[in-house]
Amino acid sequence: MRPLLYIKSGCPWCIDAEAYLRREGIEYDVVDVLRDREAMAAMKEISGQTKAPTLDWDGEVLADFGVDELIPFLEKIRRAS
Repeated sequence: MRPLLYIKSGCPWCIDAEAYLRREGIEYDVVDVLRDREAMAAMKEISGQTKAPTLDWDGEVLADFGVDELIPFLEKIRRAS
């Protein structure tokens, strides 16, 4: 399963997160919660909040993050696989 990145268009943290994932060669799916109410509801369900970006990696969730929080999250995911 590919990670799912919930974003809000124009969000600078979302732009940074996508740029970092691309630089690392990590394939992911993206959904803009401002354009998809069901995706917003799903993001709120898994994270308990409505802030983006939120990353769901096979049930491991990182919500409302910057790249500084993303790096150790990815390291944890890599160690677990």
